[in-house]
Amino acid sequence: MKRRTFVRNTSALASLVMLPVSAWSLPKKRKLRTAHIGVSGMGMEDLNAISSHESVKVVALCDVDATNLSAASGLFPKAKTYADYRALLKEMGDAIDAVIVSTPDHTHAPASMMAMEMNKAVYCQKPLTHHVSEARAMAKLAKEKNLVTQMGIQVHSFYDYKLATSLIQSGIIGKVSTVRAWSPKNWGFDGLAPQGSDPVPEHLDWNLWLGTSKSRPYKEGVYHPGNWRKLLDYGCGTLGDMGVHIFDTPYNALELDVPMTITNSCRNPTGFGFPENNVVTYDFPGTKYTTDTLQWVWYDGPAAPNMHKDFGLPNMERLPEQGAMFIGEKGRLLLPHFMELPRLIINGEYQNIDAEIASIEASDNLGAPVRDYALESPKHYHQFVDACLGKGKVSAPFSYSARLTEVILLGVIAGRFPNKTLHWDNKTARFSEPEANQFLDAPYRDF
Repeated sequence: MKRRTFVRNTSALASLVMLPVSAWSLPKKRKLRTAHIGVSGMGMEDLNAISSHESVKVVALCDVDATNLSAASGLFPKAKTYADYRALLKEMGDAIDAVIVSTPDHTHAPASMMAMEMNKAVYCQKPLTHHVSEARAMAKLAKEKNLVTQMGIQVHSFYDYKLATSLIQSGIIGKVSTVRAWSPKNWGFDGLAPQGSDPVPEHLDWNLWLGTSKSRPYKEGVYHPGNWRKLLDYGCGTLGDMGVHIFDTPYNALELDVPMTITNSCRNPTGFGFPENNVVTYDFPGTKYTTDTLQWVWYDGPAAPNMHKDFGLPNMERLPEQGAMFIGEKGRLLLPHFMELPRLIINGEYQNIDAEIASIEASDNLGAPVRDYALESPKHYHQFVDACLGKGKVSAPFSYSARLTEVILLGVIAGRFPNKTLHWDNKTARFSEPEANQFLDAPYRDF
């Protein structure tokens, strides 16, 4: 089934609701009624964070795994439960104000698009989509319907990342020529696809888990619950998992759009799993915060990053496990991931930036840093709830996060063409290399 067919089939449900959330104000004392699609792992964290807002009422829960669904239902016994998100949206249409999508990546767009066609506000986990075409479609639909949307990149609302953005834009290191970002996490798999099949557990609806992706036999421990990020048909590798978080601040601070070229140095494709090690080089057109062009290099997998002079730290210190380094005309700015202050390096020495930080705190209302993830994380979720209630704006709407996701996914596609430079046309949303365009989209399976 083509994506446009899927959208057309679900758009008939839009008549259940007359106005988008952002076009009306909830009556005073009325709570935001939320439906949660995917309630295990990150989905449970999303559920807890959204529901911690005093103005939220959880009315529906959905998961293809009955064990996960039962655990969530124990916390919210009055919420209706479903295995199929399509049934949830169809049956509860006018009883829902906002939908939280926390499924594996391949179901992000199908579930979110259906909810948005019904004029629901949507909070969707990162990366926003599994394919570039989906990212553009989601941004377009959210804009057309004037919906409140937010991608789940919690650190976007954290103190240290907002501070780093303000420091870069203040010109503390001058115009930036290069960004190097890294994570040693390994959401790749260099082995072959498993053979045969295993009995599907009674608590799992395997057909619904596969959703719009192609049919495949179930193998225990390979897909559900935790290894799908490593596999081409369901996740987006380390780049799609940690890259979204670590790319976010440089992408936002430098006001980048999409790259002109992308090259991924990795092993040859297997057709099943993502490479375990990737070095992805992007070349971006310049902005007012960069030199004429900007080079961005991403390193992931065991032992990442590769050694480079740009990574040298004062006193021969070791790099943080994950992070980003901005290289500018006047110096470098190191941004560890996560919950650590950025560090300014000039002429090989750390520089005191207390005065700059104090000035930014005062002018940008950053407040004080919080070193407790459990306290800091809900800010991003509550920002979404408040925006739905007409009390502010989101900071990572689909208009922003779809473009960030597109950048990530272009690097993922480049992994299918090791060491080959791909040329991206922003206007047409196509590669100059025809063989790469087949990976911008994929047919939806009827399920």
